[in-house]
Amino acid sequence: MENYADLMFTQAVAQEQKAEGSYDQFQRAYPARTQTAFSADEVAFLESRTSFYMATVSETGWPYIQHRGGPRGFLKVLDGTTVGFADYRGNRQLISKGNLNGDDRVSLFVMDYPRKGRLKLQGHATMVAASEAPDMAAQLAQEGQGRVERVVTIRIVAMDWNCPQFITPRFDTEEISKLVGPEMARLEARIAELEAELSDLRRSNGVH
Repeated sequence: MENYADLMFTQAVAQEQKAEGSYDQFQRAYPARTQTAFSADEVAFLESRTSFYMATVSETGWPYIQHRGGPRGFLKVLDGTTVGFADYRGNRQLISKGNLNGDDRVSLFVMDYPRKGRLKLQGHATMVAASEAPDMAAQLAQEGQGRVERVVTIRIVAMDWNCPQFITPRFDTEEISKLVGPEMARLEARIAELEAELSDLRRSNGVH
């Protein structure tokens, strides 16, 4: 992988950083962030997500951002620098697919809203029909999601953990259940105890 700053901090970006006084700070910090492959932290983070955002570039130069989602683990780490996911039948606009035919560069924002985590990735993507890559389609398929139409693999060339500032914590149904489940179970058990005590009192007082 390349250093994220080398790839994304162009001369125009550097000029803006210098004007804001942040250039030297980034020049000191980013060389240490260079990785040749995903660490265990990135693998765990990526494979625990239920959604992410992917940007492609059209032939007219316009960026297009698409939300991708699925059950936990639908985004898979295939090797130290490659991720992939299955593509199912959607609204048939096929904007991302068309864009990738002309420019394979993509940018991913992978979010962890509860923990206010954000991993940015730049890469080169391929999207092919499942019939052309049946083994990969089988590897990326998720039970209950229907028939895989295409498979997407992305070779990551740079990545960067972004700061948590201004990320509003949000929780999906599974995460909410984990948070409130134990307390709900305690309350339900206590309610059952109170109902049993009330029933005993009624019987002892001859109330039916």
